[in-house]
Amino acid sequence: MRPVTAAPTIGSSEAGNLRPWVASYPRDCRWDAPLEAGTLGGLLDRAVARWSTRPALEYRGRVVTYAGLGVSVDRIAAGLLAQGVTPGQAVGLLLPNTPWHPVCFLALVRLGARVVHLSPLDAKRVLHHKLADSGARLVITTDLPGLLPAALELLDTGAVDRVLLGEDSAWGGETAETDPRLVPLSSIAADPPAAWPEVSPEDVALLQYTGGTTGMPKGAMLTHRNLTSAVSIYQHWHDGGVLVPGEQRVLAVLPLFHIYALTTVLLRHLADGNEILLRPRFDAETTLRDIETRRVTVLSGVPTIWIALLNHPGAAGHDLSSLRACISGGAPLPFDVAARVEMLLGQRLRIGWGMTETGPAGTRVPIAAVPRPGIIGLPLPGVDLRIVSMEDPYQPLPPGETGEIAIRGPSIFAGYWNQPAETAAAFRDGWFLTGDIGRMEADGMFFLMDRRKNMIISGGFNVYPAAIESAIYEHPDVTEVIVIGIPDPYRGQSAKAFVTLRPGAPELTLDGLKAFLRDRVGRHEMPAALELRDSLPRSPAGKLLASTLVAEERARAASREEGSNP
Repeated sequence: MRPVTAAPTIGSSEAGNLRPWVASYPRDCRWDAPLEAGTLGGLLDRAVARWSTRPALEYRGRVVTYAGLGVSVDRIAAGLLAQGVTPGQAVGLLLPNTPWHPVCFLALVRLGARVVHLSPLDAKRVLHHKLADSGARLVITTDLPGLLPAALELLDTGAVDRVLLGEDSAWGGETAETDPRLVPLSSIAADPPAAWPEVSPEDVALLQYTGGTTGMPKGAMLTHRNLTSAVSIYQHWHDGGVLVPGEQRVLAVLPLFHIYALTTVLLRHLADGNEILLRPRFDAETTLRDIETRRVTVLSGVPTIWIALLNHPGAAGHDLSSLRACISGGAPLPFDVAARVEMLLGQRLRIGWGMTETGPAGTRVPIAAVPRPGIIGLPLPGVDLRIVSMEDPYQPLPPGETGEIAIRGPSIFAGYWNQPAETAAAFRDGWFLTGDIGRMEADGMFFLMDRRKNMIISGGFNVYPAAIESAIYEHPDVTEVIVIGIPDPYRGQSAKAFVTLRPGAPELTLDGLKAFLRDRVGRHEMPAALELRDSLPRSPAGKLLASTLVAEERARAASREEGSNP
């Protein structure tokens, strides 16, 4: 791998002015560490050469060594090459966490193809949009329940020309009846060619679709350099106990089709020679049992996973002592919830912030930092952050002021696929405008207030739903909460809380919620409405989706307006 220069090495006086976080870095950790970047095929080759006999993947009790993974990737890559897959071609992956995902992902990037991640939970129109927008006419899936109907629908409607099928029976599953139009991956596997297609670090490896302002997701172009740089960035963050490469057992319950798990779980731990335990879906009881019996050392989760573990009635009875690192990301974890999770785990959570567009390297909270609401930590090695004015993003703001978080670094995406206007609007002087509202303190510690698009303006005040959610999570009967803005004829907007309660909890009223929040939020932040629900909408990656509730409220308002018209 070639070294990359994230930013120039800086002296102490310049660091204090431009990058105050450098002085706050953990011992033995350098912001200007020599990062490396290359191709994902090269990352795999080095892992296979160094960790050949070590277990790479475990699935249903079956173990695949690094040598075995390398052979499987090369044979599928050779088969795809024979099937006509070429460099730059977009190919859809409709796969959960089975060995077929890493095998097919690594095979495609070996050929210089562009992976298009599709979620098994995507609505039909979203699947069609991703395929049409990316130009992918070939999809790879598996015959686990729920996936085949979606794949066949894509063929029936002409959304794709071909579907290749990874048989679950290859990894210990049952043989399923399939449609003859689906080509088994086992039938195309072949011996590797004398030479693979030439792949550059600047080539796009992944079109990772992320939320768009139009309602349909847009494809973030992540290059080989972006993703391998992100792996190197994470490897150079040292804080607390050392996770010795080649000795960790990593539980993969987050979906690998999401950037968080792809980079921080799969690619980073393959590069480190660790064993990855693949699980097709998250289940609290299974996760607790895996940690206890398989002596898991690393677990990455999103807030909904930590909340589910916290609320599992038998959680405290499981032995979790093998865990060495528990990482929370994907969405802000309410402060009170994080404290309770840490009591359950018996250790500090390693909290970070990042986005699809950052690959997702962004920040990490040092273990020694004082826990505070909204803290997202220091920029990771090679990553620059600053706060800019929401009115003029060219204008950086001084410590203590609130504005939009802007970021730059080697893992920042190359732009949005087929959307030059969106790409141009997202950057200012090489800085990516994240859409997140935050502030930086004098010591370089960053805090996240909320998403800019989520901010509520109530009576002229800026109201941040995340702050209200954090306060509501302190209620002993609340399991999950989403706060959004709704129209208010007097204030312009006010807050509405959507809440799920723990089983057996008494009904929560709006007056009761207000009484609980009286000393926890300001008058301008007090929810004006409350709706109790059995469950809240979430993304395929497990994040709670405020956007779904916003759309529902808009539809309700439109329906009321239509009903009131004569």
